[in-house]
Formats: sequence, C-alpha cells, structure tokens
Amino acid sequence: MAEKLTKSDVKKIEEEIQYRKLVVRPAAIEAVKEARAHGDLSENFEYHAAKKDKNQNDSRIRYLERMLKTAQIISDESGADEVGLNNTVELYMEDDDEVETYRLVTSIRGSSLHGLISTESPLGKAILGKKAGDRVYVKVNETAGYYVEIRSIDKTTDDSQDKIRSF
Repeated sequence: MAEKLTKSDVKKIEEEIQYRKLVVRPAAIEAVKEARAHGDLSENFEYHAAKKDKNQNDSRIRYLERMLKTAQIISDESGADEVGLNNTVELYMEDDDEVETYRLVTSIRGSSLHGLISTESPLGKAILGKKAGDRVYVKVNETAGYYVEIRSIDKTTDDSQDKIRSF
C-alpha cells in the first residue's frame, strides 16, 4: 500500500536520505575498517557492532527510497473552517471530561505522545474534514468507540520541527 505523503514529507525524506548517504554511511564504513584492523573478527565486538550500525543505516536508506518510489503525494490544504492536515485541533473528550489538543499529520510523522495524530488513526479519520462545533463518533473497533467535540481548529503552517518516524 502506498504511503500518503505531503510535499513537505517528501522533502524531509530526501534530506534524511542525503544525510545518511553523505554523513552517516562514510562514518559507518570507517568504523568497520577501523574495527576490522583490530584483529580476529570472530571475537571482535567492535567489528560486529560497527557492521550492524552500517547495515541498519543502509536498510533505512533503502526503506526511505522505496517509500518515495511508491508514495502517493497528497495536498495538505483544507477548507478554512474544516479539519485538515497540519491543523491543530482542540477536542473535548466526552468520556474523560477533558480538553486535549492534537495536530493532524501524515502517518510517517504520527506520534501520539507528542500530540501528533495520524490521519490513518481512528481519531484522525473521524475528525478529518469536520468543522468546529461538530460532535464526532470515533470508532475504535466493531464494538467500541467514543464521542469527541471539535472545539477549535488552528491552521498550523510550520511543520519544520516534525520528524519522520523511524522503524
């Protein structure tokens, strides 16, 4: 399934690939060479650790390049009064009697611990395209769900601090 990415996501992925190729990869290769020079490879922990780091970096590069090849580019624009990508939304959680603030992002930037909710999550799917004042049912699974009320929508424009999720 193709990952849905914004132009900003694509730019961040390309920057990470370049950084990993131009900075991390040469350092990892040098670390492997240095550890190899220490002698017997069968009991050389530094060699195995350096090799593992190099392989993880190469794997991350391949993962990101494959993601870019199969990505579906989507727009992060939305109506002036509706919830869209990169919008900060204040929600009233009826079951908890609490107000929480989240920003709606693509799945590769989602991090609920940092208040970033993916458009692929049940909450993200439920509020996407809705308006302030709407009461929305969030379906968690076939038998469970909860209601939220959208209190306010802030059109956030700066996503420069968001990080691409690692695997």
